[in-house]
Amino acid sequence: MIKKSTFKRRDFLKLLGAGAAAGSSVSPIFSQLSPLAFAGDDTSDKKILVVLELSGGNDGLNTLVPYGDDAYYRHRPTLGIKPNKLRKIDDHFGFNPDMSGMERLFKDGKMAVFHGCGYDQPSYSHFTSMAYWQTAAPNSGESLGWVGRLADALDPNVTANYLVNVDATQSLAVVAKNHVPVVFDDPKEFGRKGLFNSRPLLDKDRVATSNSSQAQRRLLELAKSARQASEKVRSACENYSTPIDYGIAPLDLNKIAALINADMNTRLYYTSFRRNAFDTHVQQPNLHQRLLTYFSDAVSGFFSDMERIGRADDVVMLVFSEFGRRVAENTNLGTDHGTANNMYLIGNSVNGGHYGDLPSLTALTDGNMQHTTDFRQVYATAISGWLGLESHEQVLRYRFKEFPVFS
Repeated sequence: MIKKSTFKRRDFLKLLGAGAAAGSSVSPIFSQLSPLAFAGDDTSDKKILVVLELSGGNDGLNTLVPYGDDAYYRHRPTLGIKPNKLRKIDDHFGFNPDMSGMERLFKDGKMAVFHGCGYDQPSYSHFTSMAYWQTAAPNSGESLGWVGRLADALDPNVTANYLVNVDATQSLAVVAKNHVPVVFDDPKEFGRKGLFNSRPLLDKDRVATSNSSQAQRRLLELAKSARQASEKVRSACENYSTPIDYGIAPLDLNKIAALINADMNTRLYYTSFRRNAFDTHVQQPNLHQRLLTYFSDAVSGFFSDMERIGRADDVVMLVFSEFGRRVAENTNLGTDHGTANNMYLIGNSVNGGHYGDLPSLTALTDGNMQHTTDFRQVYATAISGWLGLESHEQVLRYRFKEFPVFS
């Protein structure tokens, strides 16, 4: 394991400027908001977890290439990336050629790589496997997401806007019993929808009366929260300006940076590389390398931005995909649904290096690697090691062995 040097907390710099964050053309889901409005409490001393999902089943073997294992090239005579093209990080592994940002984060000791992550009786269905990862409950019918359960465990008093999901629709991962996450996509479009004639009613907060029922009071509170939350999100993103380059596809990390800079109460963020982008069954090489470039540039840009605003010591990112790909390439110059994959924890506070046992590329089950790390061990490490919830079994239902990633 590669150790990293410790860093002192930087003085917090509040930098606000003119500029608009990039948005998307998809209308946001406005109904799913925190039951309380955004508050202005100082959160510079609070730790933040950002979860980034790579949807579609990213090919981990061609992301962090085990060039030191000859079996990799035997299984992938065409798709195997030659050693002289890789961004080598040691005598066994090298990142995909255009992942300069991830290479730098690893070599700076700010990235922990977890090998062979998966679960028993793996599903090869995108929908089913993603549900297992999002609920941290494989082969079950769990209805609550692990990030939602985490919010409930960390904050039983339901603090304002504790949980944010940047996406076109709410992820299963953030479904909670008590917390209702703020869910938005395009900040400019984040507002309550209605006809022009009804705007005065929608924009005005109604006050509960002595005759109001508990349900009515709850709805009025939620409506007020929705309006205030949308105003805060739009303001935070519109007033955020950064010289940092996030690359061609920021993956919504620039929006998260804007909210962090605005001193929101949020401690849990969830976003994704959307639309099953990594489902590379056909003609994988160019497409996959391009996707990894976007991913690498966005993540490295985000952490550069965190350094710039003085919040780098407060933020850790967890990266996962719902499964890896089969070890052997297919006849369409692509890869098919597989099992074990890498996960990543990234941040200043991470003790960088390799964790977990390397899965064999020769002792395969139906052409797939056998997982060596239960993915929930990485969740447990983030929950207890980073966010400080010692009893992570409240969230994960079981006790898992944590990795020594955080000092």
